[in-house]
Amino acid sequence: MTLQPGDLAPDFTLLDQDEHPVSLHDLRGSRVIVYFYPAAMTPGCTTQACDFRDSLSSLTAAGFTVLGISRDTPAKLREFRERDGLTFPLLSDPEHAVHDAYGACGEKMNYGKTVEGVLRSTYVIDAEGRIEVAQRNVKATGHVARLRKLLGVDA
Repeated sequence: MTLQPGDLAPDFTLLDQDEHPVSLHDLRGSRVIVYFYPAAMTPGCTTQACDFRDSLSSLTAAGFTVLGISRDTPAKLREFRERDGLTFPLLSDPEHAVHDAYGACGEKMNYGKTVEGVLRSTYVIDAEGRIEVAQRNVKATGHVARLRKLLGVDA
């Protein structure tokens, strides 16, 4: 199943980099950007995370909360946050249940071969908990700038 704009966003509670639970339903009333990435501290994921970090003040000013989700452990996410000065929650989904609920796992090309893995995906969830924007198989480089433009958020 692929989530589409207007669909109710699947709720979740995951541990962040400090092993504190973060629940989507606790963020109702604000817009949330949830992005899924393959692995902390890899080149593409670092580029994307740092782009979100560098855009966080404008996104926050526009009323958005940013959450990054990967299959990494909280300890690895904590190392990623500290290494790159990331200032938004990084959530751990080692069983990939939330990835599956959002359609962020599936077939992809990796070095010319078809493999199963995390599909770099971003969802914008409105204040009522519905999908506002659904983007799958995005490229790490330039993604945040394109998303800001789509959302009308200045840099």
